[in-house]
Amino acid sequence: MDQDIRTHIQQRYGSLARNAGAKPQSCCGPASGPESGAAGSCADPITADLYSVAEGGLVPEEALRASLGCGNPTALIDLQPGQAVLDLGSGGGIDVLLSARRVGPEGKAYGLDMTPEMLELARENQRRSGLANVEFLEGHIEAIPLPDAAVDVVISNCVINLSTDKRRVLREAFRVLRPGGRFAVSDVTLRRPLPEAARRSMELWTGCVAGALEESEYRQALADAGFVDIEIVPTRVFGRADAEGMAAAASCCGADTESLAAQLDGAVASSFIRARKPA
Repeated sequence: MDQDIRTHIQQRYGSLARNAGAKPQSCCGPASGPESGAAGSCADPITADLYSVAEGGLVPEEALRASLGCGNPTALIDLQPGQAVLDLGSGGGIDVLLSARRVGPEGKAYGLDMTPEMLELARENQRRSGLANVEFLEGHIEAIPLPDAAVDVVISNCVINLSTDKRRVLREAFRVLRPGGRFAVSDVTLRRPLPEAARRSMELWTGCVAGALEESEYRQALADAGFVDIEIVPTRVFGRADAEGMAAAASCCGADTESLAAQLDGAVASSFIRARKPA
């Protein structure tokens, strides 16, 4: 199951990277946006409207289109010039590029991703942005290819929930942080347990829902890794209309989604998660 999930994630995100220059597509065809007035479509409700127009103007359009995040971690943490930042699951590079601008030329922004197509896209987006203080690394977030105490800040945007070994990811994040370093991620959390059918859905795994932890589990896993000052703040709880969109994506059109939507209603949230490595 673990390898199946990883392969499915790579295929989905690889396809997204290859099509980043085209208009985004949902599983049912053209993605619907706010202007369409469509509700309950196959467009992913978790990833919509995360960046301001000003932020979108700072990065290539392909970086914005390739983002499948659930928040905007760069807007929710105070980055300082000269700091080193690591983005776990950097995708097309949007959060890395925004972080690189904030830490300045004397700082460094790393992006880590396991999908070759995403890394190729991210490096092209870096070239277009003209930023030299950026480095994209190929690897897995469960085994970060950086030495101990290498960075000041670890960020991530709706990726840790995709891992089947989240505790190992958090231990790795703790390892690469310098003493006093900060962990600041956007991620999907659960407000109650999901039904088994939802847990088994591969589309809900790659859509950041089925693998998510309950808030109490996330908090405990961070503490077990060594983090202190742990804070989990839900930034958006997904209601019935959102749940119908998730259920439609899971069945990818045609199946009865009523039961699954009812079970997902209010159970899923985008959250901002903060913690600190003791000094």
